[in-house]
Amino acid sequence: MTNKPPGVWKHEDAALILIDYQKEMFDTVRSETPAELIDLNVRLLIKAAKAFDMPIVLSTVGVEMGVNGPTRQSILDELPGIQIIDRSSMNAWEDRPFREAVNKTGRKRLIFCALFTEICLAFPVVDALADGYEVTFVVDAVGGLSQLAHRTAIERLSHAGAVPNTALALVTELFRDWKSPVAVKAREIIKPYLAEVQTLAVA
Repeated sequence: MTNKPPGVWKHEDAALILIDYQKEMFDTVRSETPAELIDLNVRLLIKAAKAFDMPIVLSTVGVEMGVNGPTRQSILDELPGIQIIDRSSMNAWEDRPFREAVNKTGRKRLIFCALFTEICLAFPVVDALADGYEVTFVVDAVGGLSQLAHRTAIERLSHAGAVPNTALALVTELFRDWKSPVAVKAREIIKPYLAEVQTLAVA
């Protein structure tokens, strides 16, 4: 593993990985980004991935076991027809179908988002890095059981070589030029996102 940071990210190289956006997790987030803003930022990333033809992998934990409910409906609504990989392991990277789905994307740069930051984000990111993937994680699309747990996990992942980013900054990084072929699609998702952010700020 090199300590040299990767260059800017391009949508052609990346896949979006979403882990455990379920009611039980949303209900117990206690870190700096409120649950509704996490939801909005996840939906922005999904819309961007679809607009830029990026693969998306979605996983849940404990649904078939009856421990947890399914992915939050507002997020599922953005992903009609997607295959959901349900696991028993808190570390998604230890689940063979999940790992195979990531490998199948053919992308070596992974955008990770998960609840909680300190568990279901941290564990697979560390393992993905060890397996040679480049990883960025979206700090305002994730959350922890406490502010301390969330921030400690961000430090852990950064030390391991993953790159922290924020949702809107990442979306703009993925296309970067208002004259690019995907810029029209980008504008179509960014404008309503900014309007919705303002409604959350006022609430």
